[in-house]
Amino acid sequence: MLRIQCLVAVLISYLTVQVAWGADTTLPGPGTVTGFRLTDATGKVIQVAAQSEKQLTVVCFLGTECPLARHYGRRLNELATLFATKEVRFVGVNSNSQDSPQEVVAFTKELAITFPILKDPGNQVADQFGAKYMAEVFVLDQTLSIRYRGRVDDQYQPGVTRSQPTREDLRIALEELLAGMSVSVPETEVSGCMIGRVRIPRTGPAAKVTFCNQVSRILNQHCVECHRPGEIGPFSLTDYNEVTGWADTILETIDAGRMPPWNANPKVGHFQNARVMSTADKQVLREWVAAGLPYGDVAELPPPEEFSVGWRLNREPDLVLKMRNRPFQVPAAGTVEYQYFVVDPKFDEDRWVSAAQVIPGSRSTVHHCIVFVRPPDGSDVRGVGYLTGYVPGQRSFTLPTGYARKVPAGSKFVFQMHYTPNGTEQADLTQLGMTFLPESQVKHEVFTLLGINQQFEIPPNAADFPVEGSVKWIPKRAELLAIIPHMHVRGKSIQAFGRSGTTKTPLLDVVRYDFNWQHVYELSQPLPLNSLDSLEFTARFDNSKQNPANPDPSQTVMWGDQTWEEMAIAFFEVAEPRSADAEPEPATNKQRLVVRTGNDTVQSESTATFVAEFFQRFDKNGDGIVEPQETPLAFRRFGFYRYDVNGDGQLNREEIESAAASRQKK
Repeated sequence: MLRIQCLVAVLISYLTVQVAWGADTTLPGPGTVTGFRLTDATGKVIQVAAQSEKQLTVVCFLGTECPLARHYGRRLNELATLFATKEVRFVGVNSNSQDSPQEVVAFTKELAITFPILKDPGNQVADQFGAKYMAEVFVLDQTLSIRYRGRVDDQYQPGVTRSQPTREDLRIALEELLAGMSVSVPETEVSGCMIGRVRIPRTGPAAKVTFCNQVSRILNQHCVECHRPGEIGPFSLTDYNEVTGWADTILETIDAGRMPPWNANPKVGHFQNARVMSTADKQVLREWVAAGLPYGDVAELPPPEEFSVGWRLNREPDLVLKMRNRPFQVPAAGTVEYQYFVVDPKFDEDRWVSAAQVIPGSRSTVHHCIVFVRPPDGSDVRGVGYLTGYVPGQRSFTLPTGYARKVPAGSKFVFQMHYTPNGTEQADLTQLGMTFLPESQVKHEVFTLLGINQQFEIPPNAADFPVEGSVKWIPKRAELLAIIPHMHVRGKSIQAFGRSGTTKTPLLDVVRYDFNWQHVYELSQPLPLNSLDSLEFTARFDNSKQNPANPDPSQTVMWGDQTWEEMAIAFFEVAEPRSADAEPEPATNKQRLVVRTGNDTVQSESTATFVAEFFQRFDKNGDGIVEPQETPLAFRRFGFYRYDVNGDGQLNREEIESAAASRQKK
């Protein structure tokens, strides 16, 4: 039974370890362990041993930097509280060679864990249990027989986060045992971060592959960009002692193709920001681990990599804007509807943005941010008004010299924020940084074309459902710079094509779409569009139970903002020359924002007709005001902010008349 002293016992045992087995002892019998005693920093002995009392013990292996262990540390604490009065005690064990006692203390305090987490010197407890992963749990009865081993539940997996678990394995096992029943599922599969076991490395120049020579250079090239202090990587790979603790996890993630994060088919297209680790580099890492992680000659270490901190523009930003004057409070749990924040930069003249970057205030909860330009009525703006965006792992998209986006005088910026709660309340104050170019130096205007399909219904249990979309208007003098596909958690793959007549040319093939890694695929060389009739895409969705990220394979899935709904979008970044002998194409050919609902389309050329049709379709309660919830989700996301001139979160007749008149001018 948990007692008050558990609050004190969160300090880590690091002074001594007393065990009842030798270092190389195997399990004494199938499904049985011999127990352990660990002494914490206060001198208190925490013992797991056979006893006469009918008590269950949950032994959970946790690491301080593993994302899954952090999620499940909170979940385990909730379960410990739930079962505290039912003769169930929880004991945490940290067996990672890379985790210091101080780091485990900080981890325990940060997550407010009330059961003891004990340091396992030499990973002897992990070896006795045969534990392989952080967040792996074992349920022992009073005889130390293992009655359940495996995961806590199925909500979190590497690269997969469900909105809620579909099976709470540990809780069910405990309830069954307390009821005197056998565990219905006594063992489940665990994945994630592997426990960093102690190794005795070979040292000196005799080793063929060493950390100082080859391995450090491979990590610098492929990993350190994200896996360094202050960046998105959950742990750092800049220090030898840290790297050795993650060696097995590194091999597992590169073999599974999760790292480096890049999901495009290398046989289709060439991209300057591709993250691809060669077969030779992967083999070097395997040989290094197999050789015992030799350190090598310190004289062979390369100099530390230098990375820019904060803004990654071509220079310091000319203007920095916060999304609002105070942070947005992201709750600890639940679903947060898309948040929209309108910022007035007070531009009294047109500005040309040569580079833009979004920096989130809370990296752990900002799933993505898109910044749109909302121009004043009558402005000549091309494309969909996209300025820039942020998703985890996405590198800044740098425009070539002389390329820039036009932001008309009087425009406002709209921050579209998508938050995903991570278990603790967070405060976010996202910022936008921009550099400007004098108009006289702008040789190409950059804008974004939108390929989109909102008219789809993915059937239940469909494992490979295709949805096609296209951009009908192609600026013939323009060139394609980048492609940005977007789907949600049922997204399986997406291919982009250029069509000329009946001929389709593959431009991008994302063979394994990953909602967690949404890249801007920057072409190595701009692609002229003068020979193309359209830009197209085919998105494929997996709504089956084989998709581990699928919230519910029994549901029919349609277009929607939230992750359990779906989207089929491809943004195409294009640039058109502005030279005197290459005037822009007539505005009547520009891409228009179409409002769709069901199978109907609102796209009338008459201002009066447009306004009448708009209110007929969307003013559900007939009060002369269109609220966001009355409009289709697609329009709410991509169009509402454009029509809402006064920024009051609703559309009145004057605003729609103004928007319709503006459309006629274009």
